[in-house]
Amino acid sequence: MVCFASLRTALPLLRLRATTTTTPRFLLPRALSGGGGGAAVDARALLRGHSGWRGLRVAARMMLDSSDSAAAAGQMQPQRRAAGAVACSAQDGGAAGYASGGWARGKRATMEDFYDVKLTEIDGQAVSLFGVFDGHGGPRAAEYLKENLFENLLKHPEFLTDTKLAISETYQKTDTDFLESESNAFRDDGSTASTAVLVGGHLYVANVGDSRAVVSKAGKAMALSEDHKPNRSDERKRIENAGGVVIWAGTWRVGGVLAMSRAFGNRLLKPFVVAEPEIQEELVNEDLECLVLASDGLWDVVENEEAVSLAKTEDLPESVARKLTEIAYSRGSADNITCIVVQFHHDKTE
Repeated sequence: MVCFASLRTALPLLRLRATTTTTPRFLLPRALSGGGGGAAVDARALLRGHSGWRGLRVAARMMLDSSDSAAAAGQMQPQRRAAGAVACSAQDGGAAGYASGGWARGKRATMEDFYDVKLTEIDGQAVSLFGVFDGHGGPRAAEYLKENLFENLLKHPEFLTDTKLAISETYQKTDTDFLESESNAFRDDGSTASTAVLVGGHLYVANVGDSRAVVSKAGKAMALSEDHKPNRSDERKRIENAGGVVIWAGTWRVGGVLAMSRAFGNRLLKPFVVAEPEIQEELVNEDLECLVLASDGLWDVVENEEAVSLAKTEDLPESVARKLTEIAYSRGSADNITCIVVQFHHDKTE
């Protein structure tokens, strides 16, 4: 039997190294840096780069469903990809680290969700990147995005000077690269992408598909992305103008097949299903309290207001991410559930 407690105990803790003569740094053990993304990050550089607020806390949580028969027998099957969580914080020039594990249970036999968290620096500018990738038809597309999307974005020559352009072009280039890498494959995997990039006091949220980004701003929940559904009037018009059709087959689907209108991959549905993102930009000021990025396994059963309300009341983002996935599971979510929570802590004395 695989249980949350045993997995949590099995994962090494995120370690903090700090002395009076060195700068505190987060050290991600291999078990975490390979699965959930992330890298060593200088906490003071992070704070310097994101001036005007005291720090951020971020956590990611994944829940993988297993088979109906295993659940009925009270057993949980080991999965080929371990779910995981990563959390870190930086405040007042100091730093602390947190880590926990993941668990497997429920109704799906494979994990097609991936997430990535990267904290880095470019030309002295602190950069934080967060992404949730919900695969369909197989895990290949989502896994490819986890491995390549942010790497491609950070290499874009206009990343710091025209971040929106860089994000848009990188999304579409990464989609093209994935399709070329799968040119001889018989599968037709696809994936959503909901990403947030924090750079220069600005938050850029980009979305393709039906994963979602929600923030709490001045005490109110606000979606920074709109789900790409085929029955959205603008999406339906775009699809039909490209020669495609939207058909009811249990729900509205592109070509009667795919229940979202934008995605990475899905070669057989090009050019109707595109990977062009919709991008929203927010100024990071004291009104911005928290961000929740999650796959539709969460949003199918949890309202935006409920998610950010929990994120504001809990002290640790890891605890928020865990509780949100547990709530979604308890309400009968039949999908994989992946959630990233970012908490902003502002210095109101400046």
